[in-house]
Amino acid sequence: MNYLLVIDIVSLILSKDSVTIAVDAVVYSRVSNPTISITNVENYKRSTELLAQTTLRNILGTKSLGEILSDREQISHSIQSILDEATDPWGVKVERVEVKDVRLPVQLQRAMAAEAEASREARAKVIAAEGEHNASRALKEAADVIASSPAALQLRYLQTLNAISAEKNSTIIFPLPIEMMAQWTK
Repeated sequence: MNYLLVIDIVSLILSKDSVTIAVDAVVYSRVSNPTISITNVENYKRSTELLAQTTLRNILGTKSLGEILSDREQISHSIQSILDEATDPWGVKVERVEVKDVRLPVQLQRAMAAEAEASREARAKVIAAEGEHNASRALKEAADVIASSPAALQLRYLQTLNAISAEKNSTIIFPLPIEMMAQWTK
């Protein structure tokens, strides 16, 4: 009578942060002492199953959704040790507990996806604003350099004309002396 007993548990659980989740878990156990398992408990299989389901609900009910999703291995070990200690007087040895699947309601999945998208958009806006800020600083520094040397503006003007003329386009350029434009900037 030393065979492996596999108990599949599917349970709806309310987490610490009030999220209803469906959890699938499997409990692997073995009858370590057949005499005790028959004499100390009426139905060791059903008793182990009910205890496993109750323990799963009790443990997961004290965890937030994030903890459940990230600490499944630690949760499995906790459930295993509690079950093994409780079933020992029944002659049953719990060898392993696996939390296989945690399913979220569809509405919650949608809400989490919308929240993640809003967060990504907010980060993108912050990055764009930082880029604009850095560009404006660079333009101010360039303007300060050009303002300190009138010849620098003339050189920049000639570089721009050179860049425009290098492209094959139909842009018509009318060069005007910088001094003529200076009267409008004052």
